[in-house]
Amino acid sequence: MSFKVDKEYRRLKIKQRVRKRISGTADRPRMTVFRSNKEIYVQLIDDLTGRTLVSATSRDKGIADSKVTKIEQAKLVGKLAAERALEAGIATVIFDRNGYLYHGRIKALADSAREGGIKF
Repeated sequence: MSFKVDKEYRRLKIKQRVRKRISGTADRPRMTVFRSNKEIYVQLIDDLTGRTLVSATSRDKGIADSKVTKIEQAKLVGKLAAERALEAGIATVIFDRNGYLYHGRIKALADSAREGGIKF
């Protein structure tokens, strides 16, 4: 096996371990993060109905145009997700780091979402 496959397999095992314990509802959706090499995505998901209630990404107009570092980009996405969640009437969420370590871009996104008014 190559290193990339081992690393991806490790993340998926962590993801499964976390997901068997947490689940989002309409009142308190699951805020899940996906991080690629270039972009970062966040979704607020109601697991009971299987619907995405709110989403934000670094590819959205205001964020994609700005030339900033990836950590700054994650902060902008977290702030945007918080704004959209509050517009949709969502104040509390369950944070799902999706198997990623809680540092760097994931931590920056979570902190800026908290500053934006979301509780988790």
